[in-house]
Amino acid sequence: QEFSQLFGIDPESISAATADQVYDEVSAVLATEEFRPRRLFDSFGIDVLATTDDPLDDLEAHRRLAADPSFTGRVVPTFRPDAYLSVGKDFADRTDRLLDSAGDGLTGYTGYLRALANRRQYFIDNGAVSADHGAHTPRTLKLDPAEAESLFDAARRGEATADQARAFEAHMLYQMARMSVDDGLVMTLHPGVHRNTHPATAQTYGPDTGHDIPFAVDYSTGLRPVLEDFGTAEGFHLIPFTIDETVYSREIAPIAGFYPSVFIGAPWWFLDAPDAMLRFRAAVTETAGFTRNSGFIDDTRAFCSIPARHDTSRRIEASFLARLVAEHRLSEERAAQIIVELVDHAPRKAFKL
Repeated sequence: QEFSQLFGIDPESISAATADQVYDEVSAVLATEEFRPRRLFDSFGIDVLATTDDPLDDLEAHRRLAADPSFTGRVVPTFRPDAYLSVGKDFADRTDRLLDSAGDGLTGYTGYLRALANRRQYFIDNGAVSADHGAHTPRTLKLDPAEAESLFDAARRGEATADQARAFEAHMLYQMARMSVDDGLVMTLHPGVHRNTHPATAQTYGPDTGHDIPFAVDYSTGLRPVLEDFGTAEGFHLIPFTIDETVYSREIAPIAGFYPSVFIGAPWWFLDAPDAMLRFRAAVTETAGFTRNSGFIDDTRAFCSIPARHDTSRRIEASFLARLVAEHRLSEERAAQIIVELVDHAPRKAFKL
């Protein structure tokens, strides 16, 4: 759709023989004023665009954009703390910078928590509505402060065992949920991926070059500490994503069907494709209905793909609803209301927009 609708190029005409010509045509279109980023933002009809940002980012670009009277769109930062929660060889250096920047003079685990809370507030002050977490698994763990501090100190010394590192990371995911209850940031979670699985490819081309592989996740067990303590907390919004589609009907839909804090994350990454998206809708709707969804969340890095991706999602939703109408399980009038709720109302509600 990008080629035909944005660039006026027939996709059927693209081949090895026409590649150079197509490249030149696309380059010429991209050089026009109509394809300046702000023009595209307006022409795409984007209401809200969110970036993902390091907790220590000064967000200066966001402030400049927000203060620019010539731009009326809404672009917000997103708090992405993974690098400061994951125990690894750079953990001490990263936490040192975090403590120095936002720890209010405190040290150790207490200062670490204070610094994370302070940076979250800084993001909120600059327009953020959510905190995004790319954890390895959805496991959460509630530790007493003394045990958490002991694990934090061991991690900073580089002495934490693999089990201790996993326990600390699970505890910090719990702490991120607690902070979301306190400060109102929506918590998104997308676990379940083995990163950079092929050493030769990673060595040659670097990380994030196509060899990330999904694995099965256990949301029911992993989220239990968070849901027991915060699942019915007023104002807490948790949006779990997955690329293990077996958990949609077995775990995520029942969780969202009961806990008012949980909204089902839209199909993501490997599942962001027409057939998988239709399976998702069928898997979650009978248990959780139409109101417990995040709406379609477009995590593309290709700006020009945004209209096509949203169009695909809307067509899938329309297809599912049309089948229910054809089977006399839903009236056409109600289906017309639901499609608006799924496309527009759901993301506004889930992300507090």
